[in-house]
Amino acid sequence: MKRFGFIHDKLDIKILTLFVLNRLGSAVDLDTLTELVLCDDGISYFDFSECVAELQKTDHIRAENGLFHITEKGIKNGQITENSIPYTVRRMAEEKAAALSRIQQRNALVKAEVTPRENGGFTVHLSLDDGLGEVLSMELYTATEPHATAMTARFSKQAEEVYGKILALLAEA
Repeated sequence: MKRFGFIHDKLDIKILTLFVLNRLGSAVDLDTLTELVLCDDGISYFDFSECVAELQKTDHIRAENGLFHITEKGIKNGQITENSIPYTVRRMAEEKAAALSRIQQRNALVKAEVTPRENGGFTVHLSLDDGLGEVLSMELYTATEPHATAMTARFSKQAEEVYGKILALLAEA
């Protein structure tokens, strides 16, 4: 069956994979990498899977704890060859990678952890960084693990809003 799109051979898929990984701020799982690279209708999942395996064998990319990242060799070779990616595919891949990179950067600034206490209950550790330093850090007690987990999930999604509300409450005259 003929596939439509600009990318058809394995070399182009490898170059695109290196291009995408080089644009990200941190390592990604295979599902995310797949979603980012399969941005052209000419790429089949099976060819992509083979290319990922070959890039690992040649030490262009590495997988550690299920997360893929580009190596120095991959960065060097990827930068040399990235101009061969068709403009529309390169643009689409850049946009997807940039959106994910923004999410990764934001998530790196928000920390939310749960620690069990010796005498029962849980401590919820929450912090927010602005890239220059920590702007909010607090520890809260909760009696149940589901409540602690819900608190960390909510803070992770709405850290900036929580910070703003705390500031507003503390600044009231």
